[in-house]
Amino acid sequence: MTPAQEAVAAALTSEHAAVYLYGLVEAFAAPTRRAEIATYAAEHRAQRDALARVLAAAGVDVPVAAAAYNPPEPVTDPVSAAKVAVAAEDDSAAAHRGVLTHGDGDGVRHLGVTGLGGAAVRGARWRAALGVTPVTGPFPGIRT
Repeated sequence: MTPAQEAVAAALTSEHAAVYLYGLVEAFAAPTRRAEIATYAAEHRAQRDALARVLAAAGVDVPVAAAAYNPPEPVTDPVSAAKVAVAAEDDSAAAHRGVLTHGDGDGVRHLGVTGLGGAAVRGARWRAALGVTPVTGPFPGIRT
C-alpha cells in the first residue's frame, strides 16, 4: 500500500470505530440528543463508505469493521457518553489529518478535509455540551 492508501485505511478504521461508538453513545445519551446523534452517525457512515470506495477503486483490500471497539472510558450516563463521543471525534480528526498529509490527489485530499472538518465541528459541539473550554484547539487533528 502507498502512504496515501495507508492513511485512507487508517481513516476508514477510525470511521468504523466512530460508527460503533455512536451506537453506544446513543444508548446512554439524553433523549434530547437522539436526532443529533443520528445525524452524526450518518455523517460517519457516509465518510466511511466514501473512504472504502477509494480503497476499492485502487484495488486495495478494504479494512472491515471489528466486532466491537473499546470506549476510552466506561459509558454509564449522558456525561460519559458525551466524553466518548469527543474521543471518537478526536480520533477521527487525527486520522483524517493523515489523509490530508499523505493524500495523493484532490479527491482523496477532499475526503481528508471533509473528515477533519466534520470531526472538528462535532467534537466542538460535544465539548460545548460538556462545558469544556476551549471547545477546540488551534489545529484540529493534532494530538496535544
